[in-house]
Amino acid sequence: MLAGKTVLVGVTGGIAAYKAAELVSLLVKEGSAVRVVMTEAATRFVGPLTFASLSGHPVATGLWDGGNTHIDLAENCDLAVVAPATADFLAKLSAGLAGDLLSTLLLACVRPVLLCPAMNVNMYRHPTVRENIARLARLGYHVLEPDAGRLACGAWGPGRLPEPARIVAELAALASATRDLAGYTLLVTAGATREPIDPVRFISNRSSGKMGYALAAAAAERGARVILVSGAAEVPPPPGVRLITVETAAAMRDQVLSFLPECDCVIKAAAVADYRPAAAGEHKIKKGRDLTLELVPNPDILQELGARKGNRILVGFAAETENLLSNAQAKLARKNLDLLVANDVSRADAGFGHDHNQVWLVWPGRPPRELPLLDKRLVAGHILDEVARLLAARPKGNP
Repeated sequence: MLAGKTVLVGVTGGIAAYKAAELVSLLVKEGSAVRVVMTEAATRFVGPLTFASLSGHPVATGLWDGGNTHIDLAENCDLAVVAPATADFLAKLSAGLAGDLLSTLLLACVRPVLLCPAMNVNMYRHPTVRENIARLARLGYHVLEPDAGRLACGAWGPGRLPEPARIVAELAALASATRDLAGYTLLVTAGATREPIDPVRFISNRSSGKMGYALAAAAAERGARVILVSGAAEVPPPPGVRLITVETAAAMRDQVLSFLPECDCVIKAAAVADYRPAAAGEHKIKKGRDLTLELVPNPDILQELGARKGNRILVGFAAETENLLSNAQAKLARKNLDLLVANDVSRADAGFGHDHNQVWLVWPGRPPRELPLLDKRLVAGHILDEVARLLAARPKGNP
């Protein structure tokens, strides 16, 4: 699966850097074109000449070597791997810092990136390191956890860089992942809208944006051009998507409709406020008296999209607390949807704010399908599997 692929190998400054030489050698034997990028600290362990000789290409080390090296490397690879990934490098990448060539190009990279942490066992178990690794996984990076065994420092436990053959196998699995959305443009809405009461208060809901952001990240990994229109969210935007931030339902409607002509599919995962105050106070409303808010309906973005969708695929979400399937079926028909994702937000272990979700997929003319409780990235994969099928089966022609 790696023959003919361009693989970018990042090497950071850990004692396991010597294993990266074997990794490069194995990738070349697989038929890959290998480009190596080293941090300054990595060059203290293994010289760039070693990697240049093994890969057959010059090694990149400096952010100031001239030109757009970081962009060229990021855009002209099929896969990237960092082996070893030190605690220091993981912290920088998790924070979005770009002080060297390797971290800068990874921020610009929209291809799958495999991180292979390797460090002392106590460092690996440190809560900050664990949180950085978890955060990077949430951001869409693939993480190959280290092996356990005797470490170079003499300690015993997890922290060993996996054997290069295992890393190659993991890269092959990533290379075989589907790119079935390449050539399509998907618009995803996410997060919660906010309707102002006065300059400091607003009406909103409990959406964290995690489901919509997971969909956007997964769609980009599968080759789609992704436009993410987001309200308030608790998670950072995934790499490789175009992010448009909005606050109110009206602003979200305007952005969605403006991008609609470009889209093959719209996935409406945002939690849009159904009502807004009839009038927002110009100044902060002082306490000390009873207050009655007059609410008026917000535009129904999904209903409007259903009327305008043409040849596009339209996916909606239904957050319910009762009569889940009957309400979902009614919404599916009423909004002219191709797929509806329904979930019970009254559950204590899933839905708003959680990393997991348990949903039903509901289609016109087909029995609904229940998914088990899954990480939201896995739920996104199931949804996009169906989106890809619907896109491939739709009538040909312009949306």
